Amino acid sequence: MKEYDVAIIGAGVAGYCAAYEISKNLNSSNFKVALIEQGNTIDKRVCPIISKKIRCQNCKNCSIMKGFGGAGNFSDGKYNITTEFGGWLNEYIPDDEVINLINYVDDINMRFGATSETFSTNTKEAKDIKIKALQHDLHLLDATVKHLGTERNLEILKKVFNYLSNKVDILCNTKVETIEINKENNRNKYYLTLDGGNVIKSTYLIVAPGRAGAEWFSKECKKLDIPIINNQVDIGVRVELPAEIFQHITDNIYEAKLKYRTKKYGDIVRTFCMNPHGYVVAENVDGIITVNGHSYADIYLRSNNTNFALLVSNKFTQPFNNPYQYGKRIASFSNLLGSGVLVQRFGDLIDGRRSTQHRLNQSFTKPTLLAEPGDLSLVLPKRHLDNIIEMIYALDKLAPGTANNDTLLYGVEVKFYSAKPQLSNKLETKYENFFAIGDGAGITRGLSQAGASGILVAREIIQREKD
Repeated sequence: MKEYDVAIIGAGVAGYCAAYEISKNLNSSNFKVALIEQGNTIDKRVCPIISKKIRCQNCKNCSIMKGFGGAGNFSDGKYNITTEFGGWLNEYIPDDEVINLINYVDDINMRFGATSETFSTNTKEAKDIKIKALQHDLHLLDATVKHLGTERNLEILKKVFNYLSNKVDILCNTKVETIEINKENNRNKYYLTLDGGNVIKSTYLIVAPGRAGAEWFSKECKKLDIPIINNQVDIGVRVELPAEIFQHITDNIYEAKLKYRTKKYGDIVRTFCMNPHGYVVAENVDGIITVNGHSYADIYLRSNNTNFALLVSNKFTQPFNNPYQYGKRIASFSNLLGSGVLVQRFGDLIDGRRSTQHRLNQSFTKPTLLAEPGDLSLVLPKRHLDNIIEMIYALDKLAPGTANNDTLLYGVEVKFYSAKPQLSNKLETKYENFFAIGDGAGITRGLSQAGASGILVAREIIQREKD
């Protein structure tokens, strides 16, 4: 059995930011930190979909979702400096503290090569777009955003990995099966049983399970009698269209976070993860293939299209309490019909017919993902589809051409927000020195707040050690 002062489960942005801050401030050779990750090291995270443009191969460890850097590794690398979206960290600490932490993580990123260029909703051009959006009942959220780029994001993470390799023990391809708690000298000790049967013991435990480990962590919370609150699940499609249609928005804001309340149901639909000149990609969530998007900073790697998600939020009340499974079941319909992701022309959806390869070949908008032509009305619930269609027509008023017949819709896109454990304002569970952070703990839903949550907890541990 190997013993550490701090064990961190999950090497996504939340986990590695916590490891960075602790190693920087408690750098004694006697203070040991383990960063445990079920996926590959950064240099071995290779996805066949991205590298060869083929359909998902159902790899044992999905490099899109697992490995050092977490689900953000192959993402577009958008870093949002705001509290209006990206998580719920401001439910635990004041807004200004959240922004300070986000800016601190940004400084770390810049140390490892991130850009200093930002896009903001505070410019005159952005404010004009906001006014036009309001005229059509679309609400643009305020934010400052940095576009790291998929390829630059990967390079930053490689530098972070190399830096931390000399500071902490990074245990990749190592899955934590169970968490057990024992009292020793009136202090909790945490025992982590690994998939090979080995056990790690620690004084402090930080769980940053990421989206791939969210379901596992929820089960561990129930086993340990940690109260949890079920979070929402967002379900929708990824829209792909010619980049020129949104260029007047993306050139000024880069990513427009727009919300719309539908007239038919009164539901909120929002845009998410906008990728100018980007690519639609598939990802594997526990064997379920869903859709996502990314884009490169290098102009020579860009496509002719822009893509973004349209998502409808679902928050359930009793007696149903498993939104995670609800999202997975809907996504599985797409997998059943199309062996993965389905794609449909908007015109075909409105006309009530499935898209075929022949119609896709004739489309002016060429897909950037190899997906199965099909009919999304056989996959998404009617309410979701009605909401999405209404949102597309609303966006067409802000960006004419959005509702063109050849606009492509990929399904299903699902954003799983983990069950949220009951935590203190230090993100500590009811067990002393046991913390939960990041997207997989239901605290955040993006790179910036996830990293901020890791720094918050790391500083609390540093303070306790100094006291």
